[in-house]
Amino acid sequence: MRVHSSSMRIMAHDHSSHSSHGPHHAHHPNGDQHESRRIGFAFWLNFCFTLIELVGGLMTNSVAIMSDAIHDFGDTLAIGFGWLASRMSHRHPNDAYTYGYRRLSLLSALVIGVVLLIGSIIIIINAVPRLWHPQTPHLAGMFWLALLGIAVNGAAAFRLRGGHTQNEKVLSWHLVEDVLGWVAVLLASVAIHFTGWAIIDPLLSIGFTLFILYNVFFNLRDTVRIFLQKAPDQALTETIRAQLQQLDDVDDTHHLHLWSLDGQHHVLTVHVTLKLDLTPTQQLALKEQIHALLAPHKLEHTTIEFEFPAEICRDR
Repeated sequence: MRVHSSSMRIMAHDHSSHSSHGPHHAHHPNGDQHESRRIGFAFWLNFCFTLIELVGGLMTNSVAIMSDAIHDFGDTLAIGFGWLASRMSHRHPNDAYTYGYRRLSLLSALVIGVVLLIGSIIIIINAVPRLWHPQTPHLAGMFWLALLGIAVNGAAAFRLRGGHTQNEKVLSWHLVEDVLGWVAVLLASVAIHFTGWAIIDPLLSIGFTLFILYNVFFNLRDTVRIFLQKAPDQALTETIRAQLQQLDDVDDTHHLHLWSLDGQHHVLTVHVTLKLDLTPTQQLALKEQIHALLAPHKLEHTTIEFEFPAEICRDR
């Protein structure tokens, strides 16, 4: 006989609520609206500036600006997906999306990674030949566009700085990174003006692009691993297994699966073989023990299935 009662599912649901909002924090729609507005402001600001940046890069003949435009376009997509996620992540699971919409962030990471990869390859193809045949960019346009980039990205970062969600904090750091990139473009325009070394422009472009590719590689690798349902933390998997097997009424565990919805919110399913045929009251007591044991790990969903000593697991 299999035991998979509603009481364990209820405890798992309560626990996931604590992991998302803390034990004393209820869900506040107004807070979600403020988050959405802040991210929306940053998105439209970055989107408009990215268009200006692309045109400006062509007009100033600067591959450094073009490479930074590709970077900003990737960040604009990240902000856009973050905005969408902030609006949809709090929707309740339904029959079609039984785990909710947490994986939107994974889709975001995949799309952004592919866009940045293609854009970076195009930039490198255009920048490398200029190492042998440097072309002096329009320095005045490069200088003023850099100042505008610092102002726009700085304003967007400042807007998100007041946010308290992980989504806003991550996006804010992306924008701070963009500000530093524009500071580099500004310094490059000044250096070219005083030295006449036009090669600084393609060197800066290639440096930007290699930095982007470095980050894209690791982001895509992690995204693919999550899609393949790789255990987010193998040490945590073994810790949970050991803790369950130390319980007095537990003989063994199997089919223990720990995977992640989006890299932050984890899901656990496990079959627990019991030493004895426990009464309903004893089963409830054991469920309470397991609930207390798993609580520090802050899992989003847990599904625990009891198997009695004489029962053969049908999933083998």
